[in-house]
Amino acid sequence: MIRGIERRNIFGDARERNDLIVRLSTLLPQTRTARYTWPFMSNHAHFLLRSGPSGVPNLMRRLLTGYVVTFNKRHKRNGKVFQNRY
Repeated sequence: MIRGIERRNIFGDARERNDLIVRLSTLLPQTRTARYTWPFMSNHAHFLLRSGPSGVPNLMRRLLTGYVVTFNKRHKRNGKVFQNRY
């Protein structure tokens, strides 16, 4: 699960939600991770995955770092977007 820091929204619009989906869709085959479901809400998301050889931490680091960099640039901000690790 990922949650917006201070329970803030992690998606400003459908384009940002789609950005995370595209990133995840690209990383899943690269890391040989199986995806069962991924419900997204405005301020958090859940993932049900079966990790591949590189493990969930590698997948989540790549996924969330890329998303945060893009999110922060788009909103002209810096700092954390997500609360805790994942």
